[in-house]
Amino acid sequence: MVGIFARSSRAVVVRALLTGAAFLPVAALADPVEDAPVVGDPAAPEDGEQEIVVRGSRPIAESEAAALEIQRNSTALVSVIASDAVGRLPDQNIAQAISRLPGVGVERDQGQARYVNLRGAPKRWATLSFDGVNVVSPEGRAARFDSIPSAIAKQIIVRKAVTPDMVGETISGNVDIITRSGFDQSGFHVAGKAGYGIVELGDRREFEGSLVVSDRFDTGIGEFAVASSASLYRRGMVTDNFETDWETVDQDRRPGFADRIWARETENKLYRLVRKNYALSTRIDWKPSSDHRIFAETIYSAFQDDEQRNNYIFDLDDQQSRLSNATAACAVNATPAAGTTGYADVCTGNTPLRGTVYGIDLNSNFTVRAYKQSVFTNTLGGDHDLDTWRVSWRANYTRSIDDRTQPAQLNYDSPSFGTNGANAANRLTVGYDLTDPQLARVELFRTIRNANGTFARGDRVTAIEDFPRSLSRLRSLLAADTTEAYTARVDLQHDVFELLGEKTTFAVGLRFDDRTKSVDERLLELNSAAQFTAANIPTGYGQIAIPGGFQGEIPLGYTFQYFGKDQILDLVDRAKTVGRYVDQTANLYDVTERIYSAYAMATVVTDWGNVVGGARIEHIRNTASAFATPNGTTFTPLTAESDLTLVYPSLHVNYDVTDQMKARLSFSTGAARPDYDDLRPNLTFNDANLTISGGNPDAKPEKAMGVDAYVEYYGSTGGFLSFGAYYKRLRDVLFGTTRTFNSDILNLGGVDRSQYLYSTIDNGGTGSIIGVEGAIQQQLDPFVADLGLPEWVGGFGVQLNATLNRSRAETPDGRRVQLPGASDAVYNVGVYYEKYGFSARVQYQNRSPWLDDIGSVADGGDFYWGKDNELDASLRYAINSNVEFFGNFSNLLDGPGRRYVRQSQYTIERETFGRRYQAGVRVNF
Repeated sequence: MVGIFARSSRAVVVRALLTGAAFLPVAALADPVEDAPVVGDPAAPEDGEQEIVVRGSRPIAESEAAALEIQRNSTALVSVIASDAVGRLPDQNIAQAISRLPGVGVERDQGQARYVNLRGAPKRWATLSFDGVNVVSPEGRAARFDSIPSAIAKQIIVRKAVTPDMVGETISGNVDIITRSGFDQSGFHVAGKAGYGIVELGDRREFEGSLVVSDRFDTGIGEFAVASSASLYRRGMVTDNFETDWETVDQDRRPGFADRIWARETENKLYRLVRKNYALSTRIDWKPSSDHRIFAETIYSAFQDDEQRNNYIFDLDDQQSRLSNATAACAVNATPAAGTTGYADVCTGNTPLRGTVYGIDLNSNFTVRAYKQSVFTNTLGGDHDLDTWRVSWRANYTRSIDDRTQPAQLNYDSPSFGTNGANAANRLTVGYDLTDPQLARVELFRTIRNANGTFARGDRVTAIEDFPRSLSRLRSLLAADTTEAYTARVDLQHDVFELLGEKTTFAVGLRFDDRTKSVDERLLELNSAAQFTAANIPTGYGQIAIPGGFQGEIPLGYTFQYFGKDQILDLVDRAKTVGRYVDQTANLYDVTERIYSAYAMATVVTDWGNVVGGARIEHIRNTASAFATPNGTTFTPLTAESDLTLVYPSLHVNYDVTDQMKARLSFSTGAARPDYDDLRPNLTFNDANLTISGGNPDAKPEKAMGVDAYVEYYGSTGGFLSFGAYYKRLRDVLFGTTRTFNSDILNLGGVDRSQYLYSTIDNGGTGSIIGVEGAIQQQLDPFVADLGLPEWVGGFGVQLNATLNRSRAETPDGRRVQLPGASDAVYNVGVYYEKYGFSARVQYQNRSPWLDDIGSVADGGDFYWGKDNELDASLRYAINSNVEFFGNFSNLLDGPGRRYVRQSQYTIERETFGRRYQAGVRVNF
């Protein structure tokens, strides 16, 4: 094996580099690496194993040094985080932890880091593994890292250069989570953490706890070691949210129409939720001798959202078809023509960003969601040293579940518009002001219908419950996507000395993967007055409303009442007396993928460095099954099959310029296959989100060839400096496309789905990514004496990194756009101080805007995420070597997560979540 798992000819020991503290801080109390035995200890690993030991009074600086030593000795380009670096900032999950490394950007959900973009590449190009074994994420190819607590990790290794022993779908890199082993400790070990905090927005609370227990035992048949860990993070949240959907309007033909897009609806999604991350793991290791190790490991990690959402949608384009399609210029008259609402009507003085629309529909959705994503992975493996041969084998079973259950969704609508607006007086008039991209302002009025059929504003209304609404639909959804994956792998290494005059190691490997993703979806639905009466379900909102006002801070322009969870679930229980859960056959599918792969590579070690080269071959077979509805009523089974063979060559040269400077040059290839749901041969719809998605079993893998050139300098004073450039040439780039469906073929069960947003995927043309990356980190302590500075100044240190990136790719319609997920710039600035048992750290992250998805002209154009700024801080004080108190301060800028369409002024979503403050204790025995 290459990279981090390569055996070295010596043990690498990182000792305390900096001293002078009055107290001994706790260095990663949950980190066995920091408490590993020193060389010469009877319990130390056998010769040839790489060992990282961190001891002393400067845990931040020393864990950095440990990570750099791993990075320096790697035969491929990597970045590393030791677990102390994870625990020393308020990094709750793996995505947040690695976001501080060079070249790493993250995408967030409700303020929490979720996906990873490596060096400007789409999130689906980064793979996830535990201890070198790749794991399928609950969502599929795009690995979700928010379901993996950072407390589970001993180390996190981000592999940026692809070697032949890595799976071919690793285009941008791999995030490898190295878990804990009982052999990391010299004996019995217990470490724990407990924290309690406040979430500023909504005055919510958060809790965090973790426990690690490990031990090792000598027996007559060898030595055994056991390590178990458990962690839990729980946070209560509310959100400040507004969203706006934009469109071009066919009837708007007045002068200047080509540059106009209109807000077809604006809405607030007002969440109350509890978010949890938790994990359990156990690993048993057996060393029958110093040359053999066998282990069994099981890991369960989960991400859970228990969510209640009040969603108020102001349907501005409700009567769009009534607008005149005249093309001539017009004089402004604030009163719209008889029977029209003023939507997209420049003749009333309305503009896309400010105006008034009369007699519209208020669509109120009240939802209880119980989302849970989990990964259950089990590995049996062994490593055997047979003189000049080394054998490594792994067998893995992983089950990933994306549980999308929505126990309740109730939809309430305004009365119908009526003939020429006869019922408009029972509907809203909305004054909208969207000129501020950071706030969508609405004012609500009663609607006056004049005798001539025109409309006018009535009295201002602030309580949204004052407008009549009635229950139009009740739903309860049981849905889960399950992926089962089996992996078997064997790797052989053989040392051949004096081949071509240099020491050479040959490695070969075989691997088999069998993965199946299955969708199960069942729906209970009532949608008629007769059904509501039969189930004794009242149609007014008062039945589920509870006392209390809005718990967020955004100025809404109206007041409302939350619904009670127990009350809404009681109505679902009543619905079950007259209805039943029905399979959503149109949404069901199975996708099976079997991969047969092999690789061969050689590592040549010279007196100036080393060279690693080889190739991987993969044969992939896919079978996708689903149902089609060609006549709108009858379901017909569909099956699509495909197979292909891909070859991935790579070459890596590592040149030791000096004892402290290393140059790296690498060439690698990869191919990212379409996601499992993209390979299904049908259309699926989601009525709760008003969306339709379609598969494309003919989609081809995205192919990449890349070159990396880096120079790394490892200073004798503990500092580090690196600079590098990278380039990838791309073919068959996949793009998700989103547009209005505009078809009635899925209008089943009396539901009009023609205006749902339709998403699918297709291959574009060629593309490229080019970028530069730099990093600096340094502690001041080695310079204090030479500069004549006071001793306390030596506690300061700095970490800086930046990535500049440019990407372009051809879309399926021939345009050249930025790659989705690729920011032009990502940088981190970190400053810390640690001395005398005290440490403090401040970290700032900045990410420039990036393309989220391409969109149609009819829906306003392409979709983007706005820039992301994050500022976190932490404090630590160790009262002795066993107990440390800490404080974490997160999301201090309270910046928004904001998306927009076409250009920045057209916001489609903006959310804020509040600052968070946590205090707690860590113990280590």
